[in-house]
Amino acid sequence: MGDIRVTVWHEFRHEKDGQHPSGKIYPEGMHKPIADYLNAQPGLSARTATLDEPEHGLTEEALANTDVLTWWGHMAHGDVRDDIAERVVQRVWQGMGLIVLHSAHFSKVFKRLMGASCDLKWREADEKERIWVVEPGHPIANGLPHYFELEKEEMYGERFDIPQPDELVFISWFEGGEVFRSGCCWTRQKGRIFYFRPGHESYPTYYNETILKVIANGVRWAAPQEGAEQVYGHCEPLEQIGR
Repeated sequence: MGDIRVTVWHEFRHEKDGQHPSGKIYPEGMHKPIADYLNAQPGLSARTATLDEPEHGLTEEALANTDVLTWWGHMAHGDVRDDIAERVVQRVWQGMGLIVLHSAHFSKVFKRLMGASCDLKWREADEKERIWVVEPGHPIANGLPHYFELEKEEMYGERFDIPQPDELVFISWFEGGEVFRSGCCWTRQKGRIFYFRPGHESYPTYYNETILKVIANGVRWAAPQEGAEQVYGHCEPLEQIGR
């Protein structure tokens, strides 16, 4: 069996703003450390794609050659073409895995797959985040301690307007007192979806080894499964109807 093929998608806009701190933290974009880490892991092969590439780097051919797509967006959700977002949704339904990172909870793709507003509370105040592993036997928690911390992150707080997760792997606590369902899993048709909360652009979160390990674990969990054949539309009866 070949490597799991990952496309690390990033809108890549904040880092190009000379006044934004993310340009100094991630001079080559947040997608670079994520892809570099994944490429250093056995059995994974990652490429990158960004919003301003033709078709956002998500051509039909590119998606056909993607087993798992990671998605980070924030300031430019509306700039993602509707037809490209729908193309991604269709691939998830067909079995492509999707890892939704941080503010991509508001992306067209995630909201379409969830069928909800995906809204939440937020605050940027340099708060400690403590992430608790609440499903220690889950593959995404493989090799993790029972909790891990980020010294500074943006706060996301409940209520997170999402459908009830099929599996909840992580819950976050923030210094200001809020809690948040920060590691959520769903299956949509044949595709697996993992939402992972950390990753605000003003902090070096994607250099953190534990965060990157979670993403790699998520990629392995979300990789396409065999599953059953999908049949839709008009079909002939298997048995004789009537007498």
